[in-house]
Amino acid sequence: MNRLGTRAAPYLYAVLRIIGALLYACHGAQKLLGLFGGVRGGTVPLLSLPGLAGVIELGAGLLIAGGVLTRPAAFLASGEMAFAYWLSHAPRGFWPIRNGGELAVLNCFLFLYIASQGAGPWSLAQLGKTLHRAVPLRTVRPSPSG
Repeated sequence: MNRLGTRAAPYLYAVLRIIGALLYACHGAQKLLGLFGGVRGGTVPLLSLPGLAGVIELGAGLLIAGGVLTRPAAFLASGEMAFAYWLSHAPRGFWPIRNGGELAVLNCFLFLYIASQGAGPWSLAQLGKTLHRAVPLRTVRPSPSG
């Protein structure tokens, strides 16, 4: 069982990164595009704090899910979740279970972990590295005739 867990760990991490990031992006799509019921049935103004949060959630979520610029996007997402917790949830009480901030805290630390680990397998960054190694660049040499 230990060897199976060790071999599967990078791929389980990739599933965690992709699913967590797509769920996070859904919150941005809800705010900006009105998808999934929207915010009170609509969208939020783009030039507002919820609008900025929506841009970060949708943009960073898609980048993290795709494995592109994963570390900076995840670090930004972690910071946004920490800011959201202290701005919206902490004033209602200390414990996240009582102030409704469990998801913000969980996402904050999930994205902080992803920022520390990077894209991993099943990412566009990894695909780019694989393609770069698979297709060597040819050097063009001048012909002897001139």
